[in-house]
Amino acid sequence: MRQSRPFGITNFLFNKRYISCLHYNSIFSLPCSKVSNINTDEIPNTTRKRLKPGKLSPRRPVPDHILKPPYLISKKPPGIASGPEVHDEKGIECMRASGKLAAQVLQYAGTLVKPGVTTDAIDQEVHQIIIDNGAYPSPLGYGGFPKSVCTSVNECICHGIPDSRELQDGDIINIDVTVYLNGYHGDTSATFFCGDVDDEAKKLVQVTKESLDKAISICAPGVELKKIGEVINAHADEHRYGVVEQFVGHGVGRLFHSDPVVLHYRNNERGRMILNQTFTIEPMLTIGSIHPIMWDDDWTVVTSDGSLSAQFEHTLLITENGAEILTQC
Repeated sequence: MRQSRPFGITNFLFNKRYISCLHYNSIFSLPCSKVSNINTDEIPNTTRKRLKPGKLSPRRPVPDHILKPPYLISKKPPGIASGPEVHDEKGIECMRASGKLAAQVLQYAGTLVKPGVTTDAIDQEVHQIIIDNGAYPSPLGYGGFPKSVCTSVNECICHGIPDSRELQDGDIINIDVTVYLNGYHGDTSATFFCGDVDDEAKKLVQVTKESLDKAISICAPGVELKKIGEVINAHADEHRYGVVEQFVGHGVGRLFHSDPVVLHYRNNERGRMILNQTFTIEPMLTIGSIHPIMWDDDWTVVTSDGSLSAQFEHTLLITENGAEILTQC
């Protein structure tokens, strides 16, 4: 029987730091307890079956000439680095380039979503297009993650590992792409429809995208970061959706994950947006439970009740006039 790990407060806090998305189990202050997974494939009030892990293909190679991120060499446990990512003109142009490539890769990945296609096949295509453009797929090897992209299907909140499972008609899938180009990371994700998706799933995806758009619209220099969570939570509440709290947005640039920690729910955290700063906003909304359960692969995170989850993400640059979305085509 597959084992799963529930998140507790000790998993949520690490020296007063929050879990980033990507979070990795190596930054937990204490190990998660294990509980037996629900011993049925059935999900109440739906014909959809619970996700099960498939088979993993071997790790894909990256050519030697492609610049690798430092964490592949240091082997240090990943986490959120102190200090914001604030850029000069050269840094901003590099961020625009990495963000644009990430957006183009994500757009292409979305065209691959069809019934019968495996998530491993999506990973293969994403991996190839990233290295063909002279970039490194940031997730590969980060904290031991075995693939080049995250593919989170149906009740998977985040960090799904691409494998041999074939997508089914009616699935929804979040594809999370990060590229490391010329020393800078661009990070983005979107949730796509596979075949004929029911209205319940379509509405969740729509509202999740709207929550991200509304949060972006209030960003500007000097704005309190906590306003992001207020806006997202309010929109989710309006549609009676839950907001997952254990995973957060983050600074991104030369580092994959840095300050600020961006919470997607109501909070009283301090901090304001800074001119020329880059960070992600990446809300995860659910139809049912907001409580995450981790599979024993230490990555895949699913809703405890099997209810659907959706996510969207952009990398933003704070400008004098608001926020520039770096990860759009």
